[in-house]
Amino acid sequence: MRFFAVVLLLVLLGLQYRLWVSDDGLRSVLNLKKSVAAQRVENAGLVQRNGQLAAEVKDLKGGTAALEERARNDLGMIGKDETFFQVVDPAGRPAEAPPPPPGAPPVQKTAR
Repeated sequence: MRFFAVVLLLVLLGLQYRLWVSDDGLRSVLNLKKSVAAQRVENAGLVQRNGQLAAEVKDLKGGTAALEERARNDLGMIGKDETFFQVVDPAGRPAEAPPPPPGAPPVQKTAR
């Protein structure tokens, strides 16, 4: 009987070791829970971003207002019946041009 109790105690200690200390124990479970929580936060942000992008695509496909706004801001285009004015500083140099759209080749400045 004493041998049986010792064996059961050793089995219990072995199981407790696996539960508390080993890589497959509670430490691993807690790390996985933290990873899942962080992934859920990231996924929520990506879902919101996807919604914004879907709304922008819908606007660009459906109407001309969003397309016209994009052309004005990104490409510097003007409307058919509009007049373009360029503001020059007192030194006679033209004002800084807006930055090129993303993906455009870089503009090389030449010396005067």
